[in-house]
Amino acid sequence: MRRRGRLPAALWLVALTLAALSLALARPAGAAAWCIARSGASDKALQSALDYACGPAGGADCAPIQASGLCYLPNTLAAHASYAFNSIFQRSRAAPGACDFAGTATVTLTDPSYGSCTYPSSPSTAGLSGTPGSTSSTPSTTSKSPPGTGGLSPPDVDSTDSNGEAPAAASFSSIALSCFMYMILQLW
Repeated sequence: MRRRGRLPAALWLVALTLAALSLALARPAGAAAWCIARSGASDKALQSALDYACGPAGGADCAPIQASGLCYLPNTLAAHASYAFNSIFQRSRAAPGACDFAGTATVTLTDPSYGSCTYPSSPSTAGLSGTPGSTSSTPSTTSKSPPGTGGLSPPDVDSTDSNGEAPAAASFSSIALSCFMYMILQLW
């Protein structure tokens, strides 16, 4: 029979340390984040999301992914969608829900820039403040997007096409919290 009562101080310390670590790893303060295409998203869903992002309702700066742009190569749907998604994500000041695009996008803490193609990492580098090379203004949030999406998800896209993976930091945070709760329940 398990004895219920107070947890020893050492266990509280371990539990609080795990909780703090999971929160710190979720997204370090001041750390840059980027929005990229989710691996496993279907080509159909990615194309619809890219069309939305580069269209008038999306407002992404898509000039760098045009044939003469620095981010045209590799000429793949996932690479072009990633750049466009990130443009909107940065212009939205990384607002919660701004990196979904009907389940075709995910947030990463790893800079996806390569060679001479630099992905914006803040609103000012995404052209929000009128930096050179920006081709559109702040994205509209009054488009025909589904309610509750802030105008940042393309309409008519089936979000079940993605593989449903979570960002690594969020997964670790969930695991740490689960371990913390399990430990508390086992000792209670």
